[in-house]
Parts: sequence; C-alpha cells; structure tokens
Amino acid sequence: MKSSALARKAAAFGASTAMLAGLVAGLAVSPAQAATAGPAAKPATGAKVSVSKPKVSTGDYQGSCPVDVKFTSTIKVKPGSKRTTVAYRWLHGDGSKGKVKTVTFKGTRTKSVTVSERATIGDELKGWQALQVLSPRKATSKKSYFSVSCLKLDAKKPEARVSARAWASPAHYAGACTPGTKIDIVGRITVDRPSWVRYRWLVNGEVADYGKIRVRDSRTVSVGVSPRHSQRGSAVLEVLSPDRTTSNRAYYKVWCKDYTPHPVPSAKVGVSGLATSTDRNACEVGASATIHSTGSARVQYTWSLNGRTVSSGQSFFHRRGSESVALPKQALRGPAKDGGAIMLSVQGPNNSDSILQRYEACAKPVPVATASATPSATPSASPTASGLPSDAPTK
Repeated sequence: MKSSALARKAAAFGASTAMLAGLVAGLAVSPAQAATAGPAAKPATGAKVSVSKPKVSTGDYQGSCPVDVKFTSTIKVKPGSKRTTVAYRWLHGDGSKGKVKTVTFKGTRTKSVTVSERATIGDELKGWQALQVLSPRKATSKKSYFSVSCLKLDAKKPEARVSARAWASPAHYAGACTPGTKIDIVGRITVDRPSWVRYRWLVNGEVADYGKIRVRDSRTVSVGVSPRHSQRGSAVLEVLSPDRTTSNRAYYKVWCKDYTPHPVPSAKVGVSGLATSTDRNACEVGASATIHSTGSARVQYTWSLNGRTVSSGQSFFHRRGSESVALPKQALRGPAKDGGAIMLSVQGPNNSDSILQRYEACAKPVPVATASATPSATPSASPTASGLPSDAPTK
C-alpha cells in the first residue's frame, strides 16, 4: 500500500517510470540492507565521513521532455580499520529514499568515491536531492535543488524555419588559466521570418545555458567557458522552438601554462625649480616647484616651513611627466619673520627626493615720530592803531 501511494504522489510531480521505480525500491530495502542502515549497525572505530553537496546536471531546465537529470556527490572516508564498508542512499524532495548501496574500502588511508543517480523526468517538476551515508557513520549532504520546465513544441506546424551555427573564440588558447580566462562559444541563429526563439547550449554534453530571444533576421548568442586546466572540448547550440534544429559542433583546445611577465621599469620621482615669494609688507611667504616621475607612479609631497610641515598632497602619473605644485601664502610669526627656509619633499614607490630654498625676511617696521610739548612765550601787548599798547593811558 505504501509503495502504491508513493507512486501516485511522485506521478503527480511528473516523475518518469524509471524514477518511480527508484523511489519504490528505496522503500523495499532488503533485510541485509536494513541491517546496514539500522541504528544497530556498529560504526567503525575512529572512522570519519564527509559528503559533498550533490551537483545537478540541469539545475533549472527549460526544453523538450523527457529529460535526464543526473545527481553526483563525493563521499570522503577516513577508515578506522583495514576494511571499511560504506552504505549510502539518495534522499528525494518528496520524502522518498533511494535504494541502499554499499562500497568497500581497503586500507587505512583516506579514500573518496563519487556516486551518482540519474532520473528521467517527463513533466513539470521542482524538487531537491541529497546524499545520506548510513555507515560507518551517519552523514547527510546539503540539498541540491532543481526544476524542470517542459516546452511543448509543435513540430508539425513550425512558425518559422531556423538554422544555427556555432564557433569558439579563440578556438585554441595557450597561456595562464586565471579566473579571468574565458573561451567564448558564439552562435548565430537565423530565421526566415521574425520569431521568438528558444535555445540552449550544450557544452561537453551538459546544459550550460538557455534562453529565449526575439530574432528578426539573425542574431548571435554566446556562452563562456572558464578553463582551470588544459582540456579539449566542444559545444553545440540547440534550437528548441519554433523549429527544432542543432548547430555544428564547435571545438576548442586549451593549454594552461605559467608564464613570467616582462619586468616593468621602476619609476623614479624627483623635484626641481623651487622658488619662494615673500610679501614683506604683509609678512607672508609662498612657494612653487615642479615634481616629476619617470613612469607610472603615485607621488606624495610635503611642504615644510623652517622644519615644520605646513601642507601636503599627492599626484598620480600614468606615464612619464611633470606637474607644478604650489604652497599657498603662509603668515610668518616670531623668528620666522627674520627669514628662513622652505623645503619640498617627494616620496614615490621606489625613491624619494627633496629641495630647499631660503626666503626673505619681512620688512622692519618704521618708527613713528611723536610731537613734544614746548613752553609758550609770554604774550606781548598787541599794539593798537595808534602804535601804543592797548592798556596805555590816553590823553
């Protein structure tokens, strides 16, 4: 009864006969397998087990059905004895479990084995799978999710006639295989009338990309391959609708090898032409100079007044060149009024340089004369019109 109920449940999700058989077989475990999977199984002394998250051949699939979906996971075991038997099974998103299988390791060194399960899906389905190790110790991988979206293609009445062609760019590569290294697989889709075209890329037999685009006459699509080791490969552009067709097979070859880049000459920085300018009446001083570099570099510079840093900045050189820099007017106080020196220092990635120039003293203040009080003379009697003093008696 349980097997029939599970079959009806899986069929509701669109699983194929092959997948249903695997799901039902997961429940019909033999007594020997049940003994291996049961809690009574005694784990090997000191054994360690780890399970990788399964890889799915078609994570999000859109295309014609039925389609084969393959799940692959790696079991890593550090045995606790000279002979270790590993029992495992697949867990399905609908709650069913696959058939218990075993693999035996000999020796005490760490061993690993890659196991897989393939399911044929004929309708819309979303789910997940995980791998569970039952002995020598229990361990369950993370879940890997997948989805299948079946496209109903009408092969009898195509809306348009479609052709496809593919090529690799570059087809042959030799050099460093870094994260930025990429082989572009380019395809051109041509139609005899404007149409929506569904397509997918098959790279080395696996679905690498898919999409839907509007094509009026012809249009290019591409997928990237990032090699991490030397390899040969091929790619095919498959058109799913409105007319099903397949491109030629585009081959590529990658040879990963290390190389030593040509040494880049070290840039050197310097400073010249320092000139000072003193406003003697305002008692202020400024300066200007030229900094230069023999190549690409960041140059940091510092202005000092009588040994005290008063200003700083930086300049970027993308190639050999020079640049003028200036010290804004600085007010002079105390002993600095009597003259001194300005220094400009520069620091580059490979060396440093500096230049010193003296400046004039401020103008000396001119003493201001003050008026002194003088005793006034005794006023004399002013004569009158008659020539006599005004206080003389008159006749």
